[in-house]
Amino acid sequence: MGDAPRKPKISSGRRLGLKIRMLNTAQEMLIFEKEEKKKERDCVLSERVPPLKFSGLSVRELQDLCRDLHHKIDVVDEERYDIGVKVAKNDKEIQDMSQKIFELKSKLKRPALKRVKISAEAMLSVLLGSRHKESFDFKANLKTVKKEEEKKEEVTDWRKNVEAMSGMEGRKKLFDAGGQ
Repeated sequence: MGDAPRKPKISSGRRLGLKIRMLNTAQEMLIFEKEEKKKERDCVLSERVPPLKFSGLSVRELQDLCRDLHHKIDVVDEERYDIGVKVAKNDKEIQDMSQKIFELKSKLKRPALKRVKISAEAMLSVLLGSRHKESFDFKANLKTVKKEEEKKEEVTDWRKNVEAMSGMEGRKKLFDAGGQ
């Protein structure tokens, strides 16, 4: 039974159909997620950057508006630069630490451990130190199990046995012996 290949619980056609449905559902979910992100981005941009109104402004007001926009752009660029420097610094630290870890792992060679036989008393004295005063007999409460000797069949010459077992009498003997 262990050698025979297991039969799948569902047919290959049904499995293929399920895979196709799963892929279609995943594709629909990705499209929906992209649309949601786009809507969220548009909403955030409309809140942070109100639409510009140029109509009805004089030249002086347009120049002031341009100066104000340039100032805002400079502030945003400074923030972007500062964040970029922090990210680069963190990346460099991560790379340095991973290099150190790699070097430590390569230098550190684990010694081959030897099995040490230690008695339970010695183990308790090591673990408990001065608090270990009593001696324990760990084997005292264990159950004893008597092993039954296996009945070994007598090895006889099979040629003699075949003649004795041939015919109906021999089969009856086998049947009677097997039932006991």
